Amino acid sequence: MKTDIILCGVGGQGILSIATIIGEAAMNENLYIKQAEVHGMSQRGGDVQSNLRISSKPIASDLIALGSADVIISMEPMEALRYLPYLSKEGWIITSSTPFVNIPNYPDLEIIKADLAKIKNVIMLDIEQLAKDNGIPRSANVILLGAAQKALNIEYGKLEDAIRRVFTRKGEAVVEANIKALALGRERQ
Repeated sequence: MKTDIILCGVGGQGILSIATIIGEAAMNENLYIKQAEVHGMSQRGGDVQSNLRISSKPIASDLIALGSADVIISMEPMEALRYLPYLSKEGWIITSSTPFVNIPNYPDLEIIKADLAKIKNVIMLDIEQLAKDNGIPRSANVILLGAAQKALNIEYGKLEDAIRRVFTRKGEAVVEANIKALALGRERQ
């Protein structure tokens, strides 16, 4: 088993939380995991990217080579396209459809959607609206994780358990909001 994941988005959108949950689930399965340092966290609103590699065998490098990522999880549609050269031919993009316009020359959303539509395996969700509609506005990132579950090759229950362990110190309401978010995403795989 091997899964190479690129996590991307904009600072403050919850990329680190997604990485923590995936990492916790993988370690609980006694899998090897390597994560490259997260880039772009120096400011809220700056681009953020991290490589996360999971395997049943030891992992030599924490970086993902061009054309070999199994999954790109993106909290922002333009960021998904930015890392497209890393995606394998059979890889998956799971992305939010809501742009985070943080640059003056942000591309037209319809062009971004058209480019994403050319890719074989894409799940695009309006996670922000789903989160608001379901009373869990701070858990949009975990909706995206739920939608990525099958592509990650991690059992759903393992992700649920990881959420419980990661968020327990924040209280039961936060745990339950994130479990609900994971389920909402899973329904849209």
